[in-house]
Amino acid sequence: MNMRTELEESAVMALIFICAACAPQSMRSPMQTPMQTPAAAAAEGNVLLAEWEGPYGGVPAFDRMDLATLEPALEAGMAANLAEIDAIAASPEPPTFENTILALERSGRPLGRAFTYWGIWSGNLSTPEFREIQQRMAPKLAEFQSEIVQNAALFARIKAVYEGDEAKSLGAAEQRLVWLVYDGFARDGATLEGEAKERYAAIDQRLAELYTRFGNNVLADEEGYVTYLSGDQLGGLPDSFVQAAAAAAAERGRDGEYAITNTRSSMDPFLTFSTERDLREKVWRTYYSRGDNGDEHDNKALIAEILALRDERVALLGYDNYARWRLENRMAKTPERALELMETVWPAALARVAEEVADMQAIADAEGAGIAIAPWDYRYYAEKVRQARYDLDSNEVKQYLQLDKLREAMFFVAGRLFDFEFTPLAAGTVPVFHEDVKVWEVTRGSTGEHVGLWYLDPYARPGKGSGAWATSYRTHETFDGEKTVLSANNSNFIEGAPGEPVLISWDDATTLFHEFGHALHSLSSNVAYPTLNGGVRDYTEFQSQLLERWLLTDEVINGYLVHHETGEPIPAELVAKIKKASKFNQGFATTEYLASALMDMRYHTIDPAGLDVAAFERATLAELGMPDEIPMRHRSPHFGHIFSGEGYSAGYYGYMWADVLTADAAEAFEEAPGGYYDEALAGKLVDHLFAPRNSVDPADAYRAFRGRDARMEALMRDRGFPVPGE
Repeated sequence: MNMRTELEESAVMALIFICAACAPQSMRSPMQTPMQTPAAAAAEGNVLLAEWEGPYGGVPAFDRMDLATLEPALEAGMAANLAEIDAIAASPEPPTFENTILALERSGRPLGRAFTYWGIWSGNLSTPEFREIQQRMAPKLAEFQSEIVQNAALFARIKAVYEGDEAKSLGAAEQRLVWLVYDGFARDGATLEGEAKERYAAIDQRLAELYTRFGNNVLADEEGYVTYLSGDQLGGLPDSFVQAAAAAAAERGRDGEYAITNTRSSMDPFLTFSTERDLREKVWRTYYSRGDNGDEHDNKALIAEILALRDERVALLGYDNYARWRLENRMAKTPERALELMETVWPAALARVAEEVADMQAIADAEGAGIAIAPWDYRYYAEKVRQARYDLDSNEVKQYLQLDKLREAMFFVAGRLFDFEFTPLAAGTVPVFHEDVKVWEVTRGSTGEHVGLWYLDPYARPGKGSGAWATSYRTHETFDGEKTVLSANNSNFIEGAPGEPVLISWDDATTLFHEFGHALHSLSSNVAYPTLNGGVRDYTEFQSQLLERWLLTDEVINGYLVHHETGEPIPAELVAKIKKASKFNQGFATTEYLASALMDMRYHTIDPAGLDVAAFERATLAELGMPDEIPMRHRSPHFGHIFSGEGYSAGYYGYMWADVLTADAAEAFEEAPGGYYDEALAGKLVDHLFAPRNSVDPADAYRAFRGRDARMEALMRDRGFPVPGE
């Protein structure tokens, strides 16, 4: 299963700012002068709103972040943005693309810069103090959004441009921009009037509060539940993991002990290698009970209210359920099409799970373990099966997976495919928000042209969101002068002892490449307007999932997978085992993901009145025939993708939709004369799938690359599942 991203979106990320407020670029309209605009006045004296200064077109002042200035910055930024909106709406001039659509693209710059800092506090440096601010500001931010969307005069001008003759004469990118702006307003309640309009705004405000509470509850359980081990409880654990666990315990004031933190990056290897079954069960239950402990951080009541409010809100727009509203402008188009994809794969995944469990049970029986495989045994015995069937030891593989060398491998791939060169910046060249963060300048290798900066925050710490994610502090644009990209990757690797290399699993290495794919998508952008740097959710994971394939190319294997002690390259026979085992455990990976995706779609196609979340989860899994040995990847109470925001709601299926595209595109490279480094196909990859971002309809973009639509059979072959007719 190639679903990798684990970013639990904060409430602010879920707010759909139709103006350019969420774009942190700083560029005034040519008609504005610094001290004449509300935006300039708002920025004065508050570093979070101020235009970015320094090299590379200006960079965030991360070294001067002060949480005390966040609320004033947001308040001033919203007020200034609303003044800009009012000026656009009240213009005496007839509405045009320039004075309405582009004016919106220019609006909200200071507030957008403030949200860059908000994102750092939310994702990388969260504290109880920030969470209090987040909770207070969530309804205010939702009210701000509603004021923009429900500005009747503004929407009338947008609609006039959308329906007018001028739009027909615009270029393709400009026409798509007009449609995206119009559609965004219309789908977010701009067409409503009277009581319906007021109720829509009230629902948005309440949802913003609930999203924030949900995400903070999950984070509280991740921080609050740590399993501490003594030296006699480390059986089976690799030395590198033991060292990292010792460092994590010391960081929490528990010297001499070993901390298993309540995050996937700590839980997963512990369940894979620990010989202590009772501790495996404890760690498993702790992790999968996040948000479901019957205390102040329990999320089940929040889920029921969120679903009810979403259902009520889309009913105001005339939709019979939330999923139908959500999917209307995505590649799947309808819930039925998304379900058809998932339900086609589901039986094959279940059949594979039955085979995997039988193999594991046989090993457990041969050992005289006297157990039936339970969820906390799956990873442990899957590793034993892997070793027995493929003679592949995950810990042996890990010795060749050094974080620094893998980063170099990613740079190599970026150079070959994208003509990008990464040059490290000396400490202090640009500000960073934590000493762990390193920065590289990205240039075009063939010309030396500056492309942007890439920030990397690789290590776990208290207050940092779990998993891995990518973000951009500034996206590409050219319509008012070129703005280059500031892109970032974030991971949660456990930092080892001083001077020791950070060794990661094969799965983590794949995740690293995946998230770097998101960064390359941002860095490749050639679009003119900020809004076109967005994307369609069931398409935007495709580019990053595709980049995972380069990890197993000969060039990366031979050049960068070297033993951390000897420097010897990974043996050819070990590589052969990795490739042979590449489809191993696909039952587990596919089923745990699909269960979450199917649950997401069921939640958003039912009548949620009076919903008992725990009972519904149990009943749905039973109806699906969910194996007892596997949990959903994200149980409902900590399913932040769909309940701490709306980025993935009724859209978690999108990873599999993107997987179809990924498998089909990978076959194109496998068939190309130059393989994965085929120059002509790499050019089409960049030109059609990365650089255009959302300036082209995704279906059209894929057809331009492949010459046809993607085929489902490629996904089945990729999983090692039976393909009808083959």
